Amino acid sequence: MGRDRKEEFDRLAFAHFRELRRVALRVCESRETADDLVQETYLRAWRSFEKFEPGTNCRAWLFRIFFYVRSEHRRSQARQPLVFSLDYVKESALPPLTKTSRDLTVEEIKQAFTELPEPFRIAVLLSDVEGLRYREIAEVLNVPIGTVMSRLSRGRQMLRARLASASSKPDESSSFEKGKKIGQL
Repeated sequence: MGRDRKEEFDRLAFAHFRELRRVALRVCESRETADDLVQETYLRAWRSFEKFEPGTNCRAWLFRIFFYVRSEHRRSQARQPLVFSLDYVKESALPPLTKTSRDLTVEEIKQAFTELPEPFRIAVLLSDVEGLRYREIAEVLNVPIGTVMSRLSRGRQMLRARLASASSKPDESSSFEKGKKIGQL
């Protein structure tokens, strides 16, 4: 019976490995943390596989375990001292030019997404990136479906606002090129 159980777990759970890891990479602060949490998720899924009901959504079950594991990890990290570096702060003395929405870089889009408050970022990620239905997201996050709908609406609205703000910021590379052309640099 143990071998059949392992084969069933491998077939059902590991079919969603890429999706789970992709979500982990988006919501975790580092690749190493994401990998550790995915590993812990699969370990806990294996340990409680007898509780999994065949015929239900294994993907949503794994996401639910993952977010529980992540929540535990964050609580443990909250007890650690906060350490950060100011080495990457930069200032620009170049004249500003504004960008259009077509000029946004992938990094600016990722940054706008990362700046969303976590409940909204996770809802948008699970719905718009991973394609989960509202009901599945509600099960994963253990919240009412109305809360999911609200978080998605507000999260998308905040993301649009951040992207609009990023598109109106000065474009330093264009300013530099313009400055070179007119002989200022």
